[in-house]
Amino acid sequence: MDLPSEKPLKIHLVNSTESPEFTHLTQSLTRSSIIGLDAEWKPIRGQTHQPTFPTVSLLQLACQLGHDSDESETFLLDLHSVPLPSIWELLRETFVSPDILKLGFKFKQDLVYLSSTFCLQGCDPGFDKVEPYLDITSIYYQMQHKQQGRKGPKETKSLATICKEVLGISLSKELQCSDWSHRPLTEEQKTYAAADAHCLLKIFNVFQDNIVKKGNSSNDMVELHSSGVNLGLKEILEKHDIDDKIIRIKYFEASHIFQATVSSENCQRIAEVDVAVSRTSSRNTMPMNESLLKIVRKYGEKILLRESDRKPKAARKKAKKHPSLVAVTREKQLDNTGDWQGPPPWDLSLGGDGCPKFLCDVMIEGLAKHLRCVGVDAAIPSSKKPESRELLDQAYREQRVLLTRDAKLLRHQYLIKNQIYRVKNLLKNEQLLEVIETFQLQINEDQLMSRCTKCNGRFIQKPLTTEEAVEAAKGFQRIPDCLFNKNLEFWQCMECNQLYWEGTQYHNAVQKFIDVCKLNE
Repeated sequence: MDLPSEKPLKIHLVNSTESPEFTHLTQSLTRSSIIGLDAEWKPIRGQTHQPTFPTVSLLQLACQLGHDSDESETFLLDLHSVPLPSIWELLRETFVSPDILKLGFKFKQDLVYLSSTFCLQGCDPGFDKVEPYLDITSIYYQMQHKQQGRKGPKETKSLATICKEVLGISLSKELQCSDWSHRPLTEEQKTYAAADAHCLLKIFNVFQDNIVKKGNSSNDMVELHSSGVNLGLKEILEKHDIDDKIIRIKYFEASHIFQATVSSENCQRIAEVDVAVSRTSSRNTMPMNESLLKIVRKYGEKILLRESDRKPKAARKKAKKHPSLVAVTREKQLDNTGDWQGPPPWDLSLGGDGCPKFLCDVMIEGLAKHLRCVGVDAAIPSSKKPESRELLDQAYREQRVLLTRDAKLLRHQYLIKNQIYRVKNLLKNEQLLEVIETFQLQINEDQLMSRCTKCNGRFIQKPLTTEEAVEAAKGFQRIPDCLFNKNLEFWQCMECNQLYWEGTQYHNAVQKFIDVCKLNE
């Protein structure tokens, strides 16, 4: 989609309720059906436990003026300079006004911090909800679903990524962690803060163009107004069958004309009528058009703060810092249960062949490769996401010991006795040594690199010449030209036909496992 040429952002810093910028903000809110919200605060570094939430320093409001206009104004409300009780009611009404769709990017956290900031200044109970609301992440996933015919990905996209994909513009995040409590704000900070809120409007406009069919808005409005569009405010108020929405739209138009032409004393008369007409808000806001209402009805959300949201997470999790005695005891029991009791299924006294064989579950596939490198038979599950029963069946069928990090699998030890062992170490080298010691495996240098690390197969009995290797590799594997003049020995897996050669990587791997297994000691 070709985006219209970008206009310079109209940024207004509001640092006093007596300023022209504040008056402009209140007027813009009455003319806006869509606003983008964002907040900035000084980042807290190096503090593990936060007794309180960060104090919000700046609230950004990007207002889209009019129903079908690209004109917008972005206001930076300086919460360090403006007395918070003087703007509390204005913001509360804006956050819950049914006439204004609020846009945000994960704004719940911002609202939690914002509510805490206002409560500390005596504006209790702060803010508890934002409605109607649309998260830009939800909008993005809706567009992805619409374009690709599938559900959007589960991973969370950053606002910068969404801007790049939807708008084709780069949104710099360099100043995100700057000190927003320091005054005066730099011009770069102002531009950054304004862009974060303004881009929400741009993304929503793209969403609206994609989701809503062109022409629906004007057609619906004509049908809606057909019975009262040519009537004046007096005639509308005298009728009983006119839609309440038409009354509010007509009243909004009339009130602005009236306020622009009469004295301040007469404005008081229209303010009294305003209370009767606008049932949901003490301010005279412009109702949404039908096109926007459809989007709100279908995709609208709300942010609702619960009592638990008003407490810092560090305080709520404090009780979990020390594990209970029951949990510690259970963990020890699991560890003890995972200790090897023996004998293994390959034991000669049980009729085994004496050759150790293991099955490594998906959590420790890296250990399987290490075991293969030292010449030990180590298989992996037949499927990528095996059920517990599949692992147990494979271990029993192939007479292997199942190696796992999953303590839950130990519950099934009664099904395959002496065929499950819980690996305790996290690092592959340490896991390898643990298995060697636990099962008393005999590792020598001749065994190193004697199995295929790809499929666990054994190599052919004798090495291949270069000519034999080239013939074996035809249509299957490419041998680098640089190897032809080095008189190297080639080995081939009897199971998957993969070719190996004794080059630098081979010798490095051999030396690595000599060191890990301490074969020189």
